[in-house]
Amino acid sequence: MKKRVRLSSNLSEINVTPLVDVMLVLLIIFMVTAPMMQSGIGVNLPQAETNSSPAEEGLTMTITQDRYIHIGESPINIFLLENKLKEYFYGKERKVVFIKADESLPYGYIINILDVTKKAGVDVVGLVVIPIEERDRR
Repeated sequence: MKKRVRLSSNLSEINVTPLVDVMLVLLIIFMVTAPMMQSGIGVNLPQAETNSSPAEEGLTMTITQDRYIHIGESPINIFLLENKLKEYFYGKERKVVFIKADESLPYGYIINILDVTKKAGVDVVGLVVIPIEERDRR
């Protein structure tokens, strides 16, 4: 009788060690670069002796030096602001907006924004400033 000889090959197994090494290197690269990629909207806030910071429950609206209005990270046109605010606060009983406006903006422009905000039915509008001591440290 003939015996069958069975040849086994280890080629079917994948060596995962290089794959794990590459994945760990990529993870470290992303962990280092991710905080650098997060950039907020650059606003030079006015200074005051009292500290005011937005609460957790309100909407923060940022107005840059070149008069761009941002709700969160998305820019919005001033003519669409009233509708956007009505849409955001639809069904919410507490309507609070915090405005972070650049200190170089004209007073009249800020009043226009406040007027549109009040027309949208917002109950409370807060203005965000930075304390004098914190600005001097920058």
